[in-house]
Amino acid sequence: MVEWTHSDTLIDYPQAIEHMETRVGQIIDGTADEQIWLLEHPPLYTAGTSADRADLVDPDRFPVYPSRRGGQYTYHGPGQRVVYAMLDLNKRGRDVRRFVWMLEEWVIETLAEFNVKGERRQGRVGVWVVRHDKPLTATGQPPEDKIAAIGVRLRKWVSFHGICINLEPELDHYSGIVPCGIAQHGVTSLVDLGLPVTMDDLDLALKRAFVRVFENED
Repeated sequence: MVEWTHSDTLIDYPQAIEHMETRVGQIIDGTADEQIWLLEHPPLYTAGTSADRADLVDPDRFPVYPSRRGGQYTYHGPGQRVVYAMLDLNKRGRDVRRFVWMLEEWVIETLAEFNVKGERRQGRVGVWVVRHDKPLTATGQPPEDKIAAIGVRLRKWVSFHGICINLEPELDHYSGIVPCGIAQHGVTSLVDLGLPVTMDDLDLALKRAFVRVFENED
């Protein structure tokens, strides 16, 4: 059984980490159910375990928090749906690669409800959108923008962290970092793509897609 929790106020990053640490410990002990937590953070940067200090372009712009999730630098802020997934892979198959694939599939299925084609890219964790509405790049290909980031950590096969999808964050806030260490591609959001989606719309789509991806496995 998965408990879905929704926070209406902005949640400070240390508070979120403290909650996840506690909840994951309870899941391991068998005293709490798995949890999906939907929230937003105030503007901040986090540094994953692979973060390169050179990718922190403007260290004084927003608070910077070290994070024990995988990945590099990322931005969180209002207008971005953060989804922390505290799931027990002991019950879901101890396969990290498949779990990351399923998180990506969760995002792709969610975006599809708004007729947005999210795609994977080899060597680039996260979900990407091909921008046919923009001029071709120097290589003659349409540009690609990132719309969702993924970063996970496991303790005794119980997951921390999860995914974040850009609904309507201030995209300029990404300029203080090299997002996920990838300088040659941009970032986008559902509203940037011209879609008048609300956070409630996105949350409902996330819940429906979660059932299809995580609860209807063969």
